[in-house]
Amino acid sequence: MRHLGQYMSMFALIAATNSRADDAVPTRPNFSRYETMLQHSPFAVASAVAPPAAPPNFAKDLYVANAGHSPDGDMVTIASTSDKNFKEYLTTKGPVDGYSIANIEWSEKVGATKVTISKDGQFATLGFNEALLSQQINPNVPGQAQPPLQPGAANRAAGAGAGIPVPTPAMPSAARTPRVRGTIPRYPSPRPGRP
Repeated sequence: MRHLGQYMSMFALIAATNSRADDAVPTRPNFSRYETMLQHSPFAVASAVAPPAAPPNFAKDLYVANAGHSPDGDMVTIASTSDKNFKEYLTTKGPVDGYSIANIEWSEKVGATKVTISKDGQFATLGFNEALLSQQINPNVPGQAQPPLQPGAANRAAGAGAGIPVPTPAMPSAARTPRVRGTIPRYPSPRPGRP
């Protein structure tokens, strides 16, 4: 009897392994059953949400090249630092190529006038290009605009022809080249004497 129980259990075990032989490779569970666990997991790494992309700035490279009053209205010339061929001549009368003048803040200082322009519902305040304003203008180059005269410059120019000394303006510190002194030896060699 004892052997009969052992034979029966062995027979049941063989029958079970034979029935599983049909499904030797288990099927892969569908991934969708893990979706809720992924969405609500307290151990998930917080991912940074990207801010909405800002529209490109239409006035990124633009600056005021010229501004002036006229009887017909104010006029502003805008130019681009990246595209040397780009120039727009705007007036207060109406838009030109989608650009229009919204406001002009006039200033008596050279290069301090600010112009607010608009295009496609976006606004930008432009100023003069500081790099161009700070450049020295060479009077010997033909076709280059001459700088405005400083107060008293006409008197100095008239005195220059009469033999009166005219003070020359100091060069900007960036244009001066520093004088470099040579290395001083710790133990200098004696100089040969002069005959």
